[in-house]
Amino acid sequence: MEEAAAGLSRFKANYAVERKIEPFYKGGKVQLDQTGKYLFCVCGTKVNILDVASGAILQSLEQEDQEDITAFDLSPDDEVLVTASRALLLAHWAWREGSVVRLWKAIHTAPVATMAFDPTSTLLATGGCDGAVRVWDIVRHYGTHHFRGSPGVVHLVAFHPDPARLLLFSSATDAAIRVWSLQDQSCLAVLTAHYSAVTSLSFSADGHTMLSSGRDKICIVWDLRSHQVLRTIPVFESVEAAVLLPEELAPELGVKSTGLHFLTAGNQGVLRVWEAASGQCVHTQQQLSGPGRELTHCTLVRAAGLLLTVTADHNLLLYEAHSLKLQKQFAGYSEEVLDVRFLGPEDSHIVVASNSPCLKVFELQTSACQILHGHTDIVLALDVFRKGWLFASCAKDQSIRIWRMNKAGEVTCVAQGSGHTHSVGTICCSRLKESFLVTGSQDCTVKLWPIPKILLSKSTAPDSDPVLLQAQATQRCHDKDINSVAVAPNDKLLATGSQDRTAKLWALPQCQLLGVFSGHRRGLWCVQFSPMDQVLATASADGTVKLWALQDFSCLKTFEGHDASVLKVAFVSRGTQLLSSGSDGLVKLWTIKNNECVRTLDAHQDKVWGLHCSQLDDRALTGASDSCVILWKDVTEMEQAEELAKREEQVVKQQELDNLLQEKRYLRALGLAISLDRPHTVLTVIQAIRRDPEALEKLETTVLRLRRDQKEALLRFCVTWNTNSRHCHEAQAVLGVLLRHEAPEELLTYEGVQASLEALLPYTERHFQRLSRTLQAATFLDFLWHNMKLPTLPAAPSAL
Repeated sequence: MEEAAAGLSRFKANYAVERKIEPFYKGGKVQLDQTGKYLFCVCGTKVNILDVASGAILQSLEQEDQEDITAFDLSPDDEVLVTASRALLLAHWAWREGSVVRLWKAIHTAPVATMAFDPTSTLLATGGCDGAVRVWDIVRHYGTHHFRGSPGVVHLVAFHPDPARLLLFSSATDAAIRVWSLQDQSCLAVLTAHYSAVTSLSFSADGHTMLSSGRDKICIVWDLRSHQVLRTIPVFESVEAAVLLPEELAPELGVKSTGLHFLTAGNQGVLRVWEAASGQCVHTQQQLSGPGRELTHCTLVRAAGLLLTVTADHNLLLYEAHSLKLQKQFAGYSEEVLDVRFLGPEDSHIVVASNSPCLKVFELQTSACQILHGHTDIVLALDVFRKGWLFASCAKDQSIRIWRMNKAGEVTCVAQGSGHTHSVGTICCSRLKESFLVTGSQDCTVKLWPIPKILLSKSTAPDSDPVLLQAQATQRCHDKDINSVAVAPNDKLLATGSQDRTAKLWALPQCQLLGVFSGHRRGLWCVQFSPMDQVLATASADGTVKLWALQDFSCLKTFEGHDASVLKVAFVSRGTQLLSSGSDGLVKLWTIKNNECVRTLDAHQDKVWGLHCSQLDDRALTGASDSCVILWKDVTEMEQAEELAKREEQVVKQQELDNLLQEKRYLRALGLAISLDRPHTVLTVIQAIRRDPEALEKLETTVLRLRRDQKEALLRFCVTWNTNSRHCHEAQAVLGVLLRHEAPEELLTYEGVQASLEALLPYTERHFQRLSRTLQAATFLDFLWHNMKLPTLPAAPSAL
């Protein structure tokens, strides 16, 4: 018996969500506060506030209208945050508390596209899609100015840094910069020199010079006293932001003189520093450009000495302003997550492949993120070697890469290989030692890649170029795309799963065909060897998972339960259970022995492409098309311990209840029975009280001495008892006590009293009718009995 219990305890019964990595930025404006501690960014209907140190979301601000946020700005004193929604409402937030101070109509006839505070944090300018510019007094709560004349969307507004000048600058779709005087309520000048949209305005410390950037690949230095162009500087890329640097020497950035210097961020994905006087580029950031690395935003916080840039892939990069040394990386949005893996010998990190050429590595303890560049197209699959330091990736760019994580958690690419003629959709590492890789591709072939010995030696320099991998064997395996490859625990067998509805077994390293597994009605998405038995699991688009015997290629079991394609399958609990994930967004836990689905985990909203289990088998990791990565914790033992403790507590309370009834301590007994939340136990106590010779008085005193919440519970129990003619007497007795002694006003304040009364009335009427019928029958019997009495016979004459 004990062995059976021990066997049961080894099975998993449930997983709970331990952690979620969700999107927090989906494009749009980003801003840092003046201290550099908090980061503000838009995510659909919310403005998220991140703690820069930990990467945790501190506040998620959403307006009452629940419409998309179209613009926001934080005041220079870091006190006031204003957001604008698509419903044309402006909200003034006390952002630290997460509460709205004031909500008002924007008066624009189309959504607000941009907004900016003046240096005093008292005036707010809004630019709308209706071509209007409005100015608001945030302190006194009224609109002060309304400037018309801009054609199309006003996408840029900025106040002059000197509040005494009362100047406002705006730019719309005509690529002109308009200078508005708040004093005269008029347009002072229209600056026309750009040929395409103006993307940023930046002012010098003395306020006499302004720098503008545009998508026309030029930056212009303006004299604000004469409103004339001082210099036009071609920067040879479409610029999204240009920032004037402080007028101080910064040799690391090539700033060796005190003249004006500025930094540009644009579609080449590289930060550049320019000298305004000569128009020369004096510093270029040393990093490769590539798809998704185009810069869409750049902002400088001088007080904190930080520079924040945003890439087209929604990654946020924080640099030290003086040296452009990378300090922090945040992955704002991962689009469709295609694969996930635990990393490190103790599963301290996770690596995520999403709809992007970049890989993201998260440290689970600190949320620190590292973004890995190397592939030139979407990364499709990942796998990790047994020790956890080395992992491999394959991509649509027809290449594979091997990455190494050092003890500090830094990841570098150490090897790369190419040879497939189509996308490489699946990859699997050797299981015993770090000796080889297997890849499967849309070109219907499998390649075996030996790992060079140099990668395994600890003397490899971290900065050395990646080693080139050479395929040792190539085998055409299927007639359609190969979706999955798996290496057996002994490294001697290979399984392949294809869109052609079959899985095949091969002998390594020569890739000789041993057999075919056929039986699925649609293509296979995943194949996986059991860690303990001679068994292969396959997951298919026909919605089933099948188990196959390796000896005779027969189907042993079929697991049906998913409503759509099963995308991944993994063995857990030493090969006795399975985890499967599907395009229905569900993760299911199966026990192999009895074909039973033990648990269905529903936390994703879309296809669950990624599934991986930790080395200790106590956690699972899933990634889905809903951009979420979820870390699951095995809570079986915890729930079993809680259940055992609950049962023990119930036994103790039941014993205590029996003792109280024996001692006729009815009040304590009734209170204890109600706390157990078991109507039948409470009924037993009421019946025991009513069996007492002084029943009515005992019941009244006991019920009336209960607390308010206990009386409410008792009323709920009465509804249950009243539905049964055998127990209705107890229900009516309790109701009688409450109705006689509780004021109607008091009863009406009971929680759920209306629903209780509605449920009590029909059954009470039925019991009353039954009593009436019984009373009539009893009366009729009495009448019959009286009529059937024989008349009294006259007394017999006494004998004389």
